[in-house]
Amino acid sequence: METGDRGVRLQVYMARAGASSRRAAEELIAAGRVSVNGVSVGEQGTRVFPGDAVLLDGKTLRPERSRVYLALNKPPGHICSCSDPQGRPLAIDLLPGDIKERLYNVGRLDFMSCGLIFFTNDGEFAAKLGHPSSGVEKEYIVEATGHVPDEVLRAFERGITIEGEHYRARAANRIGSRCIRVVLIEGKNREIRRVFSHFRLHPLRLRRVRIGPVKLGGLAEGESRPLAEDEVRALLERGDVRPEFHAQDANPRRTRPEPGGRPPPVAGSENRTFVPKKPRKELTW
Repeated sequence: METGDRGVRLQVYMARAGASSRRAAEELIAAGRVSVNGVSVGEQGTRVFPGDAVLLDGKTLRPERSRVYLALNKPPGHICSCSDPQGRPLAIDLLPGDIKERLYNVGRLDFMSCGLIFFTNDGEFAAKLGHPSSGVEKEYIVEATGHVPDEVLRAFERGITIEGEHYRARAANRIGSRCIRVVLIEGKNREIRRVFSHFRLHPLRLRRVRIGPVKLGGLAEGESRPLAEDEVRALLERGDVRPEFHAQDANPRRTRPEPGGRPPPVAGSENRTFVPKKPRKELTW
């Protein structure tokens, strides 16, 4: 990693090392878990230069040249975290075990929610997608225990304030009496569940089926696949972040291939070619 004469911000260095997203790195720094050249760092703004020794919880961090981007169909009953004091199943443990890079989830899905979620070691990619200004849509199919009134859909699209927090869907459409489609941009903590609860409704099943141009497609629950290069670039096309793809990344992997060995298509780009890639491991929507 080139740092130049001015060095690079510590949280950026940590993100490029695959330790966390930049936002999460700031929290790790504030918690005093990071040291540079043997000195604990607790404030933001520290810069790292070539030759500096950066440690997280006593373990050395080094920038990773290879960037990994995986899509997982998370089943219900798995938590989006690298660890859980309650011992609940981790979504990250569903990823192929032969990936050497240290990965983390991009955003989150609730414990009982399911569907599409990304894992990466690219902190800049995670920061870009995790920020509301990215404008990346997240689409959900929500099945309720009872009929969902039209007023719920209209209120969600107009915007509704619940306990001081404003929630608004880009789109809320009916699929059936008890099933709706919701498209969010910002994706605040437990947004759909809070809106449902406000109207005394209960989601029986909440499944994310799309993030930006990437669809869940036929990926079975618990299975993962690499994102193709054109998928990653499509996700980032509105920003300045540009992912680095390397020759050693070529070689597609998933736990079980779909018929024909191709990943779910990018929306509106059925003729794009899947770029093979080598396998492996904050917002809540």
